[in-house]
Amino acid sequence: MSAIASLEPRIVWEQFDAITRVPRPSKKEGKIIDFLVGFAEKHGIEYRKDAIGNVVMRKPATPGFEERPAVVLQSHMDMVCEKNSDVEFDFEHDPIRTRIDGQWVRAEGTTLGADCGIGMAAALAVMIDPEAQHGPIEALFTVDEETGLTGAFELGEDMLHGKYLLNLDSEDEGELFIGCAGGIDTIATFHSTMEAAPKNYVFYRVDVSDLMGGHSGDDIDKGRVNSNKTVARLLWDGMQSFELRLSYFSGGNLRNAIPREAYAIFGIPARYAEEFRQRYELFAADLKAEFRLREPNFRITLNEMPQVDEVLDAKTQFGLIYSLVGVPNGVIAMSAAVPGLVETSTNLASVKFGNDGRIVVTSSQRSSVESAKTYVMQMVESVFTLAGADVAHSDGYPGWTPDPKSRLLEITANAYRRLFATEPKVRAIHAGLECGLFLEKYPDLEMVSFGPTLRGVHSPDERLEIATVPKFWALLLETLKSL
Repeated sequence: MSAIASLEPRIVWEQFDAITRVPRPSKKEGKIIDFLVGFAEKHGIEYRKDAIGNVVMRKPATPGFEERPAVVLQSHMDMVCEKNSDVEFDFEHDPIRTRIDGQWVRAEGTTLGADCGIGMAAALAVMIDPEAQHGPIEALFTVDEETGLTGAFELGEDMLHGKYLLNLDSEDEGELFIGCAGGIDTIATFHSTMEAAPKNYVFYRVDVSDLMGGHSGDDIDKGRVNSNKTVARLLWDGMQSFELRLSYFSGGNLRNAIPREAYAIFGIPARYAEEFRQRYELFAADLKAEFRLREPNFRITLNEMPQVDEVLDAKTQFGLIYSLVGVPNGVIAMSAAVPGLVETSTNLASVKFGNDGRIVVTSSQRSSVESAKTYVMQMVESVFTLAGADVAHSDGYPGWTPDPKSRLLEITANAYRRLFATEPKVRAIHAGLECGLFLEKYPDLEMVSFGPTLRGVHSPDERLEIATVPKFWALLLETLKSL
């Protein structure tokens, strides 16, 4: 066990430590499914696995609580797999390297996986804690929350019997979430041809790196810079003034992460090389000044490359670069119903060149208002369609409409007040949770989401605040006892 296993409450941290040792990328959850099944068998816990890979464990009520309603503890198995470019790490085989950094637990150069590993750990701890008092418990662990909500979409029949559901996938201690945004992905595909690189060109590689990134729901209102948009700005300027020809572009990885890094390889006529260098230095200085308060570690570098063989055809280059500059990105609207809540947003998540001439641009749109979600999707589709791309959309997922009169909310809030003598914040969240999909299958469920404090999720800066885990655990136990 690592040093984090000795933190308190040990029963939770020991489970989290064990979870960090099991690779669990989205859509490749086989090892964590085996871990959960093994855990259930080791401890004599009843379990069931559905066709998609979701696992539910069942624990009977403690003596005297048999007549209480059943409660579902829900978390997702998969984790976002992001690392710094200078870190050697294989998310399909390597255990996460955790460390204690002052008041936080972090990973060494990668995402930590506390989203939602700490929620899983708490649920497993309840299943084996002999001191916990509760009615019947169902612990549901879903697959592929991060890249498609597949587990929630395809949840097997008769997997749940609970009246109440506690979602353990929130990231702010002291806050109880009772609603979330719905979302949809927009995928634009450009069909390009490569042609011979022009003669008498000098080729360069521009890199944007060391941005903060983060969750495209939770962090979209923080002014985080998008690496794809930033590289596209330089390319756009080069097209206007220097006959720039693009050879390659790569940026971002995940639909639900603000991209932190991107690079492009391009050429400039040799006769413009010196003038372009001077323009680049001014451009870089302008960006550093523009981003200095939002992105203090922002880096942009330009390096000369050997002659490349091929460049993108001029028509596709025009459509790609102009659409990357022109497509909306960030907050589109704030909520008129909930002060301070982002209502609608869009994130230009990734740009990938394929070997078959396809260039795939992935973006994600979110909104707590279904019609607004549709409209921002139409904005993004319109830009890419005008640029000559084929546009498709994911199935999307529904939002979770808040119910401020929920009995579960009342009980959870009262438990918080008793424990900590302070008022919890009741909020909706702009990020997507699986709760809306559970309601489609089980419309009578009452749900509340809470968790310890995490920061930097979906990025290698992900960290878990140690002092909030005991409070999270205490609230979970008190709520279960009180229902």
